[in-house]
Formats: sequence, C-alpha cells, structure tokens
Amino acid sequence: MRWMRWIIPSFSHAFRSRTSSTAPLVFGSHVYSDTSAVFYEQRVSAVRSLAVEAESYVRRGNAEERDRVSDMLIDSHGRRHNYLRISLTERCNLRCNYCMPAKGVELTPNSELLSQKEIVRIAGTFVAGGVDKIRLTGGEPSIRSDIEEICEQLSSLPGLKHLAMTSNGIVLSRKLPRLQAAGLNQLNISLDTLVPAKFELLTRRKGHNKVLQSIDTALGLGLSPVKVNTVVMRGLNDDEILDFVELTRDKPINVRFIEFMPFDGNVWNSKKLVSYMEMMDMIKKKFPSIHRLEDHPTDTAKNFQVEGFQGTVSFITSMTQHFCSGCNRLRLMADGNLKVCLFGPAEVSLRDAIRSGMQELDLQQVISDAVKRKKAAHAGMFELARTQNRPMVHIGG
Repeated sequence: MRWMRWIIPSFSHAFRSRTSSTAPLVFGSHVYSDTSAVFYEQRVSAVRSLAVEAESYVRRGNAEERDRVSDMLIDSHGRRHNYLRISLTERCNLRCNYCMPAKGVELTPNSELLSQKEIVRIAGTFVAGGVDKIRLTGGEPSIRSDIEEICEQLSSLPGLKHLAMTSNGIVLSRKLPRLQAAGLNQLNISLDTLVPAKFELLTRRKGHNKVLQSIDTALGLGLSPVKVNTVVMRGLNDDEILDFVELTRDKPINVRFIEFMPFDGNVWNSKKLVSYMEMMDMIKKKFPSIHRLEDHPTDTAKNFQVEGFQGTVSFITSMTQHFCSGCNRLRLMADGNLKVCLFGPAEVSLRDAIRSGMQELDLQQVISDAVKRKKAAHAGMFELARTQNRPMVHIGG
C-alpha cells in the first residue's frame, strides 16, 4: 500500500498549505486556486476513507488467501503449499550434463506415467485444496503431444491463477502462441551459455539459436518477465555472468543464476560450485548500481536490478543460503509420485492411489500425510551429495 503512504501526507500537506496561504495550490501536476478550504478538507477525508477501505480490502484478501489453503497442504512447520510443479514427461531433447547422466537414464514405461486425465484429476485435488499456481516441467514439457490440451484443462480449474512452464526452448517457439491461448501465462526458459559452441558442449546437442528464438517469441507475445534459468558452473560458464546481466539492460528478462546442485549422475563437485556471494561480488564490480528488490516471503530467488535496466537479476541459492522456511512448493513427477522436497528422497505414489479406485477424501489424506512429513529444511550440500536421489530429469526442473 505504498500509494497510501504517499497520497495521504500529500493531501494533508496541501490542505495545511492552503489554509495558511492565499497562493495557488500545487498538487502533483495540477494547480488549484480560489478554492475553499472546505473543498480540500473534503478531498482529504475522501482519500482517507478510500485508503481505509483499500487497506481493509487487502487485509480481507490476505485472510482469504490464508483460508483458501486447506489443512491438507499445511505442513507440521506451518508452511502453506499453494504451488505445485508437475513433470509431464521424463523425456528431453537435450542432454544437459547437470541434469542428465552421461549414460542416459532408464525411462519409465508409458503405461506407468500419468495420463492427461490423471494429471488433471490430481491437479484438481490440489487446486481445490488451495494451490493457485502450477508449473509444468519435465524432461521437456513442450515435446508432449497433448501439451496444449493439458494447459487448457488446467487453466480452467477454478481457483488457479498462474499456469507456468519451464522449457529448454528448443521446440517452444512454434508452440508458444497456442500455449498462451490455452492459458499459459508464465514462462522460464533454460539457457546456460550465450556461446553456441559451448551450448553444444553443455547440452550435447545443437539448438542454441532455437532457444534464443523462443526467448524473443515470448517477449513478442507480451510475457513479462521472461525468466531465463542459468545454472552456473565454474570453468564452464562462470565467465559469462556479466554477459547475462547485460541481457537485462533493454528487455524485460529476469536472469536467474542457479547454484550448481547435486543430483544422481551429474558428477557434482563443490569445486564447480560458484556461490551467490561470489557472483554478486563479480557483478558489483561492473554494475555498482545493482540493488536488492523486495522479495516475496515464498520466493526461492534473491532479486536484484541494475539501476536503469529494464529487466532484473536473481539468484537461486539452494546450496549456500537455503530458503526452506518459506517453501510453498510440492512436486508431482511424471510417474505420479509426490515429492514434498526437491532434495528429499521420500516419495508417495498418487498414481497408484487413484488407479486403485481411491476416493477423493482418501486421496486428500494421502497428500496431507505426505505434506505433514516434510522436514523443516534440507541437508547441507555435502550431505546431499552423498544422499541417493533421482536424476533431475526424473524429478522435473
């Protein structure tokens, strides 16, 4: 309610000035003269009433948001989970070395993956419980043949406000207009390098220009901001950090630098990790006007902007400064397993639950029990490196 803090003192100052002077009154870009003090007093009173009404509305809205999240989605630490990430497929048209083991992964048989109907049914249970944001992930979600139908059905769920997707951008450009028409309204595109040859090294595939085209298409369709996910790895792309910041100068792009995280098969090593603080020190030397923005309590990112730049820069600091206390995310994997923490090995099969004929109340109880078991925080990075988990391509980006 920043506008209230500004407008009420402004009107009050204007009123005091008018009652003590016969000079014309200037308020904003308007000049008033020969107007009675009663007029100004009425205006101040009206604005104060409007401010009180607006503040009351916001408070009611916040209370309604809190009330909308059912007990099913509140864990034992009081965190309310209104954000569900759904992996649509384990397949991907890239082989990024931090996501896909060099030898590949064993894919789950199609019969054991969630069908479109099952995805929508489970998502409906979460949305009815208070989830208002769903993000589609993979593998690569855009390669699923029924992606537009899935988006259309999910976006029509009563109570869902945001339908997002994380994509590698390879085939996204030609599908994006239809996806937006089907309800997709937020987008993250993964891009770890601005150098085509290095792109092939990191992803083991060609397609750098297609990713850039997808970013341009998203901007052209009015998606704002377009978020660009960049996993930073020492010796591979840490020399491009400043170039990525430069992307935010003239376009509404949010570059999100992600600390390298350990998952099965990605040969994680602490020496490859470039910490948030190290990245910030590097950026401040070239862009000293970079400043912190206000973060939402559930943000995974620390958000910044260079003075005068149109876009923003963020940091996902999972390894060096975790954000578990504000976590509001749950993950549904392509095989139907619910994962309450990205780094936690515990999973529960919602696929098996619904295929066994489980009724809605019982399904809600299975979800609630899993959410209640969520730990207060994940382990430190060295312990995580020793803990068995799935490859990232199985979990969903």
